[in-house]
Order: sequence, then C-alpha cells, then structure tokens
Amino acid sequence: MYGSRAGRSRHVARTHSGARSRIRVVSVAGALLSCVVVSGCFGASKGGSDHASVAREPKQRPKSTIPYWVNPDGSAARQVAAYRKRGEDGEARLMEKIAEQPVAEWLGVDDPEGQARGFTAAADQAHRDALLVFYNIPHRDCGQYSKGGAADGDAYRAWLDKTVRGIGDRRATVILEPDALPHVVDGCTPKRFLEERYDLLTGAVDKLKGLPRTKVYLDAGNPHWIKDPRRLVEPLKRAGIRKADGFALNTSNYQTTQENRAYGKRLSALIGGKPFVIDTSRNGNGPAPGKNDPQAWCNPKGRALGERPTVDTGDKRIDAYLWIKRPGESDGTCKGGPTAGRWWPRYALDLARNADRKDS
Repeated sequence: MYGSRAGRSRHVARTHSGARSRIRVVSVAGALLSCVVVSGCFGASKGGSDHASVAREPKQRPKSTIPYWVNPDGSAARQVAAYRKRGEDGEARLMEKIAEQPVAEWLGVDDPEGQARGFTAAADQAHRDALLVFYNIPHRDCGQYSKGGAADGDAYRAWLDKTVRGIGDRRATVILEPDALPHVVDGCTPKRFLEERYDLLTGAVDKLKGLPRTKVYLDAGNPHWIKDPRRLVEPLKRAGIRKADGFALNTSNYQTTQENRAYGKRLSALIGGKPFVIDTSRNGNGPAPGKNDPQAWCNPKGRALGERPTVDTGDKRIDAYLWIKRPGESDGTCKGGPTAGRWWPRYALDLARNADRKDS
C-alpha cells in the first residue's frame, strides 16, 4: 500500500493488512454495552507477550479540542500496563503519549457490523465520536504488503451494508478507503477495475451520508505521491466528493503537516473549497531523508509522533489533525518489522522518544 511496489520509490506507504485480526469485539448485541462499561472488549490489535489486560475508565480529552474516543484497551494502553507491571516506568511514560490519544479503528472483514456497533457504542457511552477507517476495497494495495480486500464488488457492498447498520444513528467519522483513488491515478490499479471502484466509492459515500450523524472523508494520498493535485480532481468527483464532507491526506504517512496543509489547500480550491483532515500520527520529523532506499516509506528510522489530534487547527479549510495510522503498528516486513498492521512496541517507543526529544 502507498507505493509499496518495487520500482515505485516516489510513492510513500502505509499498511494495515492486520486490520481483520486486530480487533477483538463481542458481536452479540446484548453483550456490547457491558463491554463498553468494563472497557475490556475493544482491543485494537493482536496482543502478544508484551500486552497486559487493561481494565480502567478511559481518559478522554476535552471535546472542544478533539471529539473522538480514546480506546482504553488499545495496543498502546495495554503496553503501558505491561510496562508498569514490569516496573519499566520510563517506557510506560513514553507509551502514554500514544495511549492517551484517540486513534482510528480500522474495521476488518470478520463481523464488520459487530465491530462498527461495538466501537460506536463505546464512543457513545463516553459521550465521544468514533473515528473509523474503511479499508476493504477489492484489489486493495495492488497486491503488496496490504493486499486483500473484498473478493468482488458484491462482497464489498454486502460488507458495507453491515458496517452501515453497525454505525446506525451514533456519531462517527469515516476515512474512506485509503489508497483507492491514488492507486487509480498512478496507474497501479488495472483499468478494467476502475468503473467498479468508482461505483463502490460513490455507493459508500451515499450510504454513509444517509446516516444521521456520520461524516465521510475520501482518501486523497499525500503530496509526494500524486504531486500534481489537479490529477485527483476528476477521480474525487467520480468517487462522490460532492456529497462527502471532505478528503483525507497523509494517511499512515510521514510528510510534514506544513506540506500537507499547502497541498490540501491547492486541492480544496480545485474541488469547490472542500475541507480536509491530515494524519499527523507519525510526521513529527517528516519523511526519512535521502533517496537511495527504495522502501524509505516502510518503517523508517528516526521518525516521531506529530501534532496531537485536534480540531483546533487555526485554518477553516482543515477540519482536524487526526491519528489515522495507529502509531506503533508496522508498515510491513521491512527493517526488522513484523507483518503489516501488527503492533511493534519498539517502533512505538521510538516514535514517542523522538517526539520527546523534539519537544525538549
């Protein structure tokens, strides 16, 4: 995903193939609210020996600053508990930089209705909004680290209908199908699939905007992928940007907020002034320097957490800075990393530690 193909080093990548296995959700409707109360049913990734169970009420940030739900049983929160149990207080304090922020929940294939209902119900119980990522488009990621997705258009529509039922009338913001449009523009997605892709995206926008309290942002890549924003105008229009609330930039990437801001404003001006959101989860030090590494996008060293999630961006065109990529989850099996989307505590600590140094 995001340019993970060999020979396409100008692209920058973000991967989440572990989404289907990362979410532990109880799908039985009668048990969901109990899960919300005990805060133990919504772990966002596979655990492992470094994780410990978390049973505490979430620390939600002020709604005026960021309205999204902090999952009390996410990977970072469980890692904090594990560090505390082992007496590793320094590591725990660093990991809290991630655990205390709202991050997006990437919906998987298994029980999408239960997952969507579980996350939105938990957020609603805490008087917050759910932040979700839909990432199941057919022919996803051109067969690279995050390959997969629905088997065909009918399977995607059935999956979508379940997620829509799961969200219902609760408040949610959806980042819709990372990669899907940039891979159309860069030629990675074969032409025979393009009409179906546009139909699936417009259908998703229509159904999500048919819900009473759901916002939708179409993914539009990042400034170093589709460098000329004019190339995205027609694809965004065909994908339903008119009905959507806006577009998303830098999903799971490392490009600076300043560069995304300038690029987003250029693109916004081309599509009627639509606002946008920026993923700042790992862009604190910008992208990795140098051009000799063909996989510079994949688990680069020396990166840092970026701006904390907020809706107070100081710019009317920018709706929010969000942590769409989950800091600490691998981009893929490169530079010592685990499978794409798997929790990698060492990388999470590096992101937090480098942000700490940057702020000091």
